[in-house]
Amino acid sequence: MQTRWLDAIHWDTSGLVPVIAQDWQNHSVLMQAFVNREALQLAVQEKRAIYWSRSRQRLWRKGEESGHVQILHEVLLDCDGDSLIYVVEQLGGIACHTGRASCYFNRLGPDLEWQVDGKVLKEPGQIYGSAPKD
Repeated sequence: MQTRWLDAIHWDTSGLVPVIAQDWQNHSVLMQAFVNREALQLAVQEKRAIYWSRSRQRLWRKGEESGHVQILHEVLLDCDGDSLIYVVEQLGGIACHTGRASCYFNRLGPDLEWQVDGKVLKEPGQIYGSAPKD
């Protein structure tokens, strides 16, 4: 597989770039993560969201433990070449390890306090057994 397209990306000093996962139908932001060259190349080859887990220091295929796989429809690169969007189909409707559709469920209210604005679709214990993994 040709890899010249990867050279257009401005990787940080750790070899990573942030990526936003966006729903392919309603365009909502589901989550943010990071990719390295290998994760991005494999994501394109496998047509599924693959990330680099900074906490585990390894590749992370979204849904490998939860079953909430993201089918990759498109990859977008921003104008500066240092940020990506994965346009994905979120299987199971849950992107967040908390059991919510999106990781962005805390909304800053008029009182400047964070308010939870997103219901839990499935309890994490039902998804992972004991502790959330991805």
